Amino acid sequence: MRGITKRYPGVVANDHIDLDVRPGEIHALLGENGAGKSTLMNVLYGLATPDEGEIFLDGAAVTISGPSDAIDRGISMVHQHFMLIPVLTVAENIQLGDELTRAGLLDRAEAGRRIRELGQRFGFEIDPDERVGRLSVGWQQRVEILKALFRDARILVLDEPTAVLTPQETKEIFAVLRRLAGEGHSIIFISHKLYEVLEIADRITVIRRGRVVGSRIPAETNEEDLALLMVGRDVDLVVDRGESHPGDPVLTVGNLSVKNDRGREVVHDVSFEVRAGEIFGIAGVAGNGQDELVEALTGLRRAAGGTISLAGVDVTAKGIRELHERGMSFVPADRHRFGLVLSYPLTDNLVLTDYYSEPYAKGLVRDERAIRKRAVEAIDQFDVRTPSATVTAGTLSGGNQQKLIVAREFDRDLKLL
Repeated sequence: MRGITKRYPGVVANDHIDLDVRPGEIHALLGENGAGKSTLMNVLYGLATPDEGEIFLDGAAVTISGPSDAIDRGISMVHQHFMLIPVLTVAENIQLGDELTRAGLLDRAEAGRRIRELGQRFGFEIDPDERVGRLSVGWQQRVEILKALFRDARILVLDEPTAVLTPQETKEIFAVLRRLAGEGHSIIFISHKLYEVLEIADRITVIRRGRVVGSRIPAETNEEDLALLMVGRDVDLVVDRGESHPGDPVLTVGNLSVKNDRGREVVHDVSFEVRAGEIFGIAGVAGNGQDELVEALTGLRRAAGGTISLAGVDVTAKGIRELHERGMSFVPADRHRFGLVLSYPLTDNLVLTDYYSEPYAKGLVRDERAIRKRAVEAIDQFDVRTPSATVTAGTLSGGNQQKLIVAREFDRDLKLL
């Protein structure tokens, strides 16, 4: 890629970027949220048209008119925001646009066989007949990766592929990527996690505010050097953990049981307390009930049994609004499904949870001035990279969408996050 420039209203997302990737190489694209990494890869994949610059494949200049053109040229992309259809099965999503047929009919048996074979080969054993909408975010990520592998890509772009994976799952993905690179595939690994790119990459290109600011070999750099390139200043990478002095219980969960969408009990008789002033961790491999537990705690799913108390009040059967009014904030794993309305402007997204109350409303009338003031302050405080507060949330990069949710959920009088 030579001289790639991509502009949006008020923002230069890519500013004359040069990038080259070699066969059998894992090339990390490193940068802060909103640096322009995903935009550059959207240009490569045909989802965005560059305003300037050229793309060369095997030394020949090419014009990539869309994703199907990119796929035909051996380029596949696993997006940070999944490109899946929830009502279709795993097999239907994976082969969508590249269907296996026999005598003019879909060959479901052969598709299922190939998907199972790929899954077993790369450690993603999954039911091809399962509906994607029933899968956790982590398993949807696996479907996206299998979809790319199904198309035999020579160049595989992965946009923040470990964002929803556990450390063990990340190790498994890294093993897959090394195997693919060993077979001659070129891997572009987009990330802002310093330790990951140092572990997996053969080369690292750093982007800051839409420009390439450096290229490194992992053996010749470290986290401090990469952080300096990413943000343009020294960064303290060590968090000073103070001594914990937890107070009274804020959340009390007693003998809680929760069922999944199939009616199967996936949370069994769970009890715990979260006290004021402490960080309480819940760990486990995806699909073991964590999602259903969190949905029950936040009012998104009814409990099958047991109790949930917030600051001494039984909220087991309460809805999202009452939980929020009692001081609970929620940053979801699936920001598109539960966190934002992508077609709404940033101003509206920042008051989704309290648009009906003062100072953002007086009776039944919205106070647009107060809403805009809140948005401008939140965007500045949380460094949301956007040309204005009136653009829709769907136009932001994934990292900036996350900042938007964090700004809304943190910037209030909360008891439990």
